Amino acid sequence: MARTIRGEPMKRDRKAGMVKRSLPLSKVYRLLEPGPVVLVTTAGKGKANIMAQSWHMMIEFEPPLVGCVISNRNHSFSLLKAAKECVLNIPTVELAAQVVGCGNTSGRRTDKFKKFGLTPVAASRVKVPLIDECYASLECRVVDMRLATQYNIFILEVLKAWIDPSKKNPRTIHHRGKGTFMVEGRTITLPSKMK
Repeated sequence: MARTIRGEPMKRDRKAGMVKRSLPLSKVYRLLEPGPVVLVTTAGKGKANIMAQSWHMMIEFEPPLVGCVISNRNHSFSLLKAAKECVLNIPTVELAAQVVGCGNTSGRRTDKFKKFGLTPVAASRVKVPLIDECYASLECRVVDMRLATQYNIFILEVLKAWIDPSKKNPRTIHHRGKGTFMVEGRTITLPSKMK
């Protein structure tokens, strides 16, 4: 008779002796979270906003295209839909408290730059500010919104990329769900034919 956990059968790897359990579907995103967490800056009506975001993915190398999920319940959704441009700012672990603060605060009535001590810097290709304290910033324009209504997905083209060359091994943060983050650690290099 197979062993069960809460009515779910356990799977055993005979070689390793590992036991796997059923995972609630509501937690699958924690396994596939792409990271790193980014701070998305948007702007509208003369006011800039910052949103913490981790649901994004590379779609194309050149020109660089990024798929970005922003919930229609977020203030940034309407700003991005209207302005069709944003900046993806990549923070390091040193900014973790500000990242969580931006993620837990609505920008509808709050100036997140001021509240969290972040510095807006003029971008060169978009009217949305970069965040000076972030390790890298990607100036983007929306090139496809066909999936925004149904799935909250915006397709962004990176127009200009900025990076802080003084940060040789930036330690970015990756969201694992429910306030848990993983910090990027050791880097390994293996033979690859990938770009």
